[in-house]
Amino acid sequence: MADTTSAAPGAGPGPGQEDEQQKLTRNMNELLQELRVMQTGVQILTGFLLTVPFTTQFADLTTLQKWVYLGVLSCSVLATGLIVAPVAFHRTLFRKGERRWIVEAANRAARHGLTALAVTMGGVVWLVFDVVVGRPGSYVAGALSIAFFALVWAVLPILSRRRLG
Repeated sequence: MADTTSAAPGAGPGPGQEDEQQKLTRNMNELLQELRVMQTGVQILTGFLLTVPFTTQFADLTTLQKWVYLGVLSCSVLATGLIVAPVAFHRTLFRKGERRWIVEAANRAARHGLTALAVTMGGVVWLVFDVVVGRPGSYVAGALSIAFFALVWAVLPILSRRRLG
């Protein structure tokens, strides 16, 4: 579906249309609303993961499980940094005339943050299944969770975008 909200170059916005600054403001506000949802979840997950080594069962993990845990923790911290980055972009460049850059960079950071979050969740699922049921089940569960996130967060939106033109 074509964007019918942008005005012709040099023309003021008509009824039901918005100029470039209004569109950027709306896009930024929508992105910040989406990020509020993601930020809470990823921060809670990261906080929980930071406590895991201090539990008594952590010593019982195999070497592979500990390395996977460290990878999962690293991805979670990366996801947190990327998902919170748009707030830092906005605060740093507020009223500096950089709204277009902020919106574009925030969008990229959020998308990469979602990817890191999907990897984190897949790793967490793998780790939990590996501890509870063992290797074959952990590989299946981890792969299925990654496939789920890829389908819901990437494939379906891409197919919808193509369908809409």
